[in-house]
Amino acid sequence: MHQRVLIVEDDLDIAHLLRVHVSELDLEVDHLASGEGVMSQLTSQNYAIVLLDIMLPSVDGLTLCREIKTLHPKISVVMLTSKSSEMDRIIGLEMGADDYICKPFSYREFQARIKAQLRHVKLLQAQQSQQNSSDVPAPIVVGNLHVDPHSHEVSLHKQPLDLTATEFELLLFFAKHPNQVFSRSQLLESVWGYDHLGYEHTVNSHINRIRTKLEKLTDTAIIETVWGVGYKLNSKPLQQELI
Repeated sequence: MHQRVLIVEDDLDIAHLLRVHVSELDLEVDHLASGEGVMSQLTSQNYAIVLLDIMLPSVDGLTLCREIKTLHPKISVVMLTSKSSEMDRIIGLEMGADDYICKPFSYREFQARIKAQLRHVKLLQAQQSQQNSSDVPAPIVVGNLHVDPHSHEVSLHKQPLDLTATEFELLLFFAKHPNQVFSRSQLLESVWGYDHLGYEHTVNSHINRIRTKLEKLTDTAIIETVWGVGYKLNSKPLQQELI
């Protein structure tokens, strides 16, 4: 069965272009020209990705993004923004968007970014399908932090963390490499599957969101910024808290 993508874009020319590029990836495509009806559409169909324009009539894309990620956290939301609206892109990521694409865009970059999101979705689906399998990946434990690739669950001090699919993959990557420093470009390539100059806010915003969720359960900085280099998961305080 082909995976399905929902395009929410009021500019019909851009929507047609998006549909062509998505269809070339052997994906099923639906289109809505406004934010009205998006939530009911997500209930009636099984979507892997929503391509969501920020500037929509009736309901704005940022509000929709937050609602989608609240009710359908496993759906990948990719915001469509203009190059001049950097603040909208940052806010969109803070609202829970998994990625953003700037208009105008090259079709090669667009398809690469869609493929990266599909990898996240397929990985999550594969993990869920292994629930009845004996070949189950073991949880990764770093002190009081538990990251379970099988159940897609994370806990700190035995308290669950509610993460989006991309946030989970990012924290899982850090947990697999505790105390190792990664640049933003390395994280983009390893977690998102691409490395395009100018998309560092994607990494920054996801790390900020993970930090905010972790800080609700601990006062200790777990993901640290190494200035001039990148980020790392510091295992020392996690180990100390076990004592």
